[in-house]
Amino acid sequence: MATSPHLSDARDESGRLIRELHGVTLAQIVEYLVAHYGWAELDQRIRINCFAVDPSIKSSLTFLRRTPWARAKVEELYIRTRSEEVSKK
Repeated sequence: MATSPHLSDARDESGRLIRELHGVTLAQIVEYLVAHYGWAELDQRIRINCFAVDPSIKSSLTFLRRTPWARAKVEELYIRTRSEEVSKK
């Protein structure tokens, strides 16, 4: 799931590259994705049980902090989603 070239250079409101995740916590990432997609859609996009079975921010953070491959997928989805969002403005 590579980010397209124009989106990889997308910058947030403060001018930082979104793909660098500068100052963005894992909690902020999960909260943003849940607000943007909801748990059901998030589970469809990234198939991990913490999004499907009794999902909560707390349980998701616990799992993602201990599971590097899952955290990488969540961060990638966040980067792609935020980049698309700012590129539409």
